[in-house]
Amino acid sequence: MRETQRGQATSAIRQADVLIIGGGLSGTMLAAQLLRQSGQRQILVIEPRRELGRGEAYSAVELGHTLNGNAARMSVDPDNADDLTQWLTEYIANGGWPESDQQPVPVSELFPPRGIFGLYAQQRLAEAQAASQSTVEHIRAEVIDLQVEEHSTLLTLDNGQQLQGVFAVLATGMFPAARTPQTFSSGLNAAAVDPWDVSVMTELDPQSTVLIIGSGLTMVDAVVSLEQAGHRGPIEIFSRHGLLPHVRRQPPSWVDFLAEDHTIRSPRQLLREVRRQCRVALDQGIDWQAPLDTVRGHIGRLWSQASEPEKRQFVRHVRPWWESHHHRSPPLSAELVARLHGEGRLRIQAASFKGLEPSVAGEVSIRLRRRGEQQSMLVTGAALINSSGIEYDWRRVARPLPRQLLARGLIQPGPLALGIAADVSGAVLDAQGHASPRLFAMGPPLRGMWWESTAVTDVASQAKALAAKLAQL
Repeated sequence: MRETQRGQATSAIRQADVLIIGGGLSGTMLAAQLLRQSGQRQILVIEPRRELGRGEAYSAVELGHTLNGNAARMSVDPDNADDLTQWLTEYIANGGWPESDQQPVPVSELFPPRGIFGLYAQQRLAEAQAASQSTVEHIRAEVIDLQVEEHSTLLTLDNGQQLQGVFAVLATGMFPAARTPQTFSSGLNAAAVDPWDVSVMTELDPQSTVLIIGSGLTMVDAVVSLEQAGHRGPIEIFSRHGLLPHVRRQPPSWVDFLAEDHTIRSPRQLLREVRRQCRVALDQGIDWQAPLDTVRGHIGRLWSQASEPEKRQFVRHVRPWWESHHHRSPPLSAELVARLHGEGRLRIQAASFKGLEPSVAGEVSIRLRRRGEQQSMLVTGAALINSSGIEYDWRRVARPLPRQLLARGLIQPGPLALGIAADVSGAVLDAQGHASPRLFAMGPPLRGMWWESTAVTDVASQAKALAAKLAQL
């Protein structure tokens, strides 16, 4: 697979059949699926990082930053749920990941490091390329503008180069709040330490107090990073509801009750029935995660048929509990958080971040308001980490491409401003609500359409369906 380096701009406009904007997991899976389609086509993947297949999620290099799902749940092949398990078995047998023996479970139940998962995605792309008549080329640059013409799409890159393709796909992945410039900025990121930058954390006083905003999976990663950096001081966590992710376990199978009962349609009905099923499981001595895990395959259908008020009600009142129960922590990371909490070094409080305050050199001060209280309070620490999750509202993302797409009217915000709007095939809806015949999207940008559009299995299914559609057009 060839790669065009940053700065290698040419005056001629490069031509291709499909332009994939983003070479993280979403773009890589789409490229692999396109390579498997019959025929011959040229595919360009535009990604500023040095490697494809990693993106934000799988660029981590620390072994402690693991997947939050076990191998059996994380296959990039929608036709083979055991694909990662099979690859990982061979990888370990050949001497890779020797630390895996610290988890005395079958390979299918292992939670591999995200860096190793990135290697897996890259290898599957290379294998697809080797068996295909089509070609994939990595253009190492950032797309800063996009135009849709009658018979093609035209991309402008940050090095001045232009690319023209029959189709373009927005496979931009996620915009982590901790790393994403925002239009309406509180200055939080400028004062905060990157949650995954262990090298910077090693420069902190090991006994100092670290403040963390947000209590989801990014927070878990931040705590792992601090531990690996040798930090031994207090960790103060603040989030609106004060909820920690539950630990992911391996529950037994449970009847797919939503497949048997199609009268459940609204979020309220779903919540009521899930609670009932969990109580039944607990009464039988079965892990409550068993019935909850069966809901996963029905979320897209339930979300799409819910009314706008129902969706808003879900996001406002249910979302925090959904996130903490469904997006669960890998066992080893959860054990670390639980241990630090039990030792009193880690505390979590329900409080909202209200802004930064002036502070002396070597300290950071933030203003917070505890849940249920009217008065705010000032908290000071040696360092601050923004673990507030993902920014899904493209209107708030201060990157060139989202801004240009919005300014040109080529996209519109998705439901509840979650990602962007598209039809069921992934064709992007413009500002007037018209589906584009040239511009498509997949993965996290379609969060508002499917609610769960970030998990590996979700994106893998979307990649297969979109590749088949593009091959037929």
